[in-house]
Amino acid sequence: MLRLPDHWVWDSWYAQDDDGRWHAFFLRASRALLDPHRRHRRASIGHAVSTDLRTWQLRADALVPADAPAWDDLATWTGCTVRGPDQRWYLFYTGVGRAEDGLVQRIGLAVSDDLVSWQRHGDGLLLEADPTWYELLDRELWYEQAWRDPWVFPDPDGDGWHMLITARTNQGPGDTRGVVGHATSPDLVNWTVRPPLSTPAGFGHLEVPQVAVVDGQPLLLFCTNAFAAGREPESRLWVAAGPTVRGPWDIAAARPVAQPHLYAPRLVPDGDGWSLIGFVEHADGEFVGELSDPVPVRYDPAVGLIPRVAVTVGESGTGNA
Repeated sequence: MLRLPDHWVWDSWYAQDDDGRWHAFFLRASRALLDPHRRHRRASIGHAVSTDLRTWQLRADALVPADAPAWDDLATWTGCTVRGPDQRWYLFYTGVGRAEDGLVQRIGLAVSDDLVSWQRHGDGLLLEADPTWYELLDRELWYEQAWRDPWVFPDPDGDGWHMLITARTNQGPGDTRGVVGHATSPDLVNWTVRPPLSTPAGFGHLEVPQVAVVDGQPLLLFCTNAFAAGREPESRLWVAAGPTVRGPWDIAAARPVAQPHLYAPRLVPDGDGWSLIGFVEHADGEFVGELSDPVPVRYDPAVGLIPRVAVTVGESGTGNA
């Protein structure tokens, strides 16, 4: 668990270095703001290190808002960290600026040789929403321009890189436009925006998307707090199965994941399987703002993503059910 006495912690992502240490990157903002809703406009990207995904040592922030004027001079939001073929680390992140009062989201890039010292690539700006497929800012339809939460992974056939993005299509009712945005790159620096990898399915947005192969099945994990009018929210955490990690993703067939205490979790390799690590949002009606311990999970084709419960060796012949 990662709890900071003077800061709230929420969305997070993880990278493992050559020594096996885990690096957590996460959004953080001062508890002195008092109202947790204010944290989004004060967010920076924190950094902590662990050998077991459970006990964390805080490090200096990885990235903070740029000096004004800049496209990301208000807040830096959720992203991902990957290692490139040049052995450098690439941190993709969401930025919002003061010029648009934080309402327009863009995606940026910082690079590092050691996961500790980060420098923006140029001015950081990498790619923006393309109106060919995606909704731009329209306050009559939605409260912001959604283009955030980049998740980058290598093409399984070696054909460059893919980026998944929290985005909204430019057609249909305003409360159902959430889709999985998509971009591709040959080199992690030059990106081309592509059509979405899903079609609208009753969600206003699909936040913090991630793909992983769990028990042999390619999965898309996402969360949402925005549902179409009249749709009963079964859960805020969902998983969809796909033919490959490149999708396409049938969001209408996504299954709820029963982890009501977590939001924006990530699937992280943990021992011989996978675990979810997310932030604990509320307890007893109060905002918590801390990262959970790993929650072991497995994939069941009939149900979806479910807890992987430890049992006594001898009952099953293995250490896990």
